[in-house]
Amino acid sequence: MLKEKVCKFIDENRGLFFSVSKEIWENPEVGFEEFKASELLAKIIQEAQFDTELGVASLDTAIYALHPDQKEGPTVAILAEYDALPEIGHGCGHNLIAAAALGASLALGSIKKELPGKLVFMGTPAEEGGGGKIFMINAGLFKDVDAAMMFHPSATKNYVGRGGLAVKEIKIEFFGKTAHASSEPEKGINALDAIIQIFNGINALRQHITSDARIHGVITNGGVKPNIVPGYASAEFYVRAQDDNYCEELVNKVENIAKGAALSTGARLEFERVGHAYMSRNVNKVLGAAFTKNMNAIGEKTHTVEHGKGLGSSDIGNVSHVVPTIHPYIGISKDEINGHSTDFAKAASSEYGNEQMLKITKALAMTAIDVFTTPELVKEMKEDFEKTKKR
Repeated sequence: MLKEKVCKFIDENRGLFFSVSKEIWENPEVGFEEFKASELLAKIIQEAQFDTELGVASLDTAIYALHPDQKEGPTVAILAEYDALPEIGHGCGHNLIAAAALGASLALGSIKKELPGKLVFMGTPAEEGGGGKIFMINAGLFKDVDAAMMFHPSATKNYVGRGGLAVKEIKIEFFGKTAHASSEPEKGINALDAIIQIFNGINALRQHITSDARIHGVITNGGVKPNIVPGYASAEFYVRAQDDNYCEELVNKVENIAKGAALSTGARLEFERVGHAYMSRNVNKVLGAAFTKNMNAIGEKTHTVEHGKGLGSSDIGNVSHVVPTIHPYIGISKDEINGHSTDFAKAASSEYGNEQMLKITKALAMTAIDVFTTPELVKEMKEDFEKTKKR
């Protein structure tokens, strides 16, 4: 009966959720600059009587909203993302994530008097590299949460239990010495040569790393003119792996490659670990199984991902090391498309994409009801969480 109520609420308010998705999609904002999106979400959730604070965890665009009806029982947090990608816009579909999290929270809020526990809506900024969720973890906002839930768009398939890679971002700078590249090249120290050696060294390293690991980067500064020996050059890299410790081991290997490039060229090296590291994802099988049942109940099939295949990274991984977490996916396109692309951005604004978002909004709300009303599920969910933490 409760699940029927939330599904009916979502259907009746579909226009609101579609308009929120559209508004955020039409006004893409990069991480920590999602002022329009966060203000829109905070306004709507506050109007629904949630005790709402915008600007938590020292982040201007982070939201913490607690439903006023609070009882003994589990605390469920529904998480929203709303940052866009530079140039591409919502090529990762975070507009749909925000609308679904809002929709599930409002639907659950409409029946909260009939449910035990506490309901929390969290707006988490800067997933695309800034790590907003990590700031919110460090601020203690997940301290009393029993289950965290959100969804993510995929191309064509629905996934439950999809893992994620740990990722560390590094910045490499070389400081050499400029000189005339034709008349006095011997007087220069070529910083770009050092950067090129980094790429060559990493290409050689790829033969000797595990198949799940990824190392990829871009040159951010390669000099000014061909007739000037580059006195400064820089690059940024992401290093990823399914195991957090192995990811750190790979960062150390890249640093050794950089040290070798500095020695061979004479350029001075600065090697920096940038921002917060994203952790691998602890997949909660118990909570995932409950979600799968609810997806099946609304007529959606789910798939599992082959171990180590098709994985990205997200700060939801850090959340999954703190509380039992689910991060399922639903396909928003009938055709195969690439993530982080203009095609994906188009799908994130399409009628089909928004209809799919509505379906997973229902499944999230239904799964939250299971957590609120089934003590045995909560017990098993927490036991599975502790097992994955030990591993």
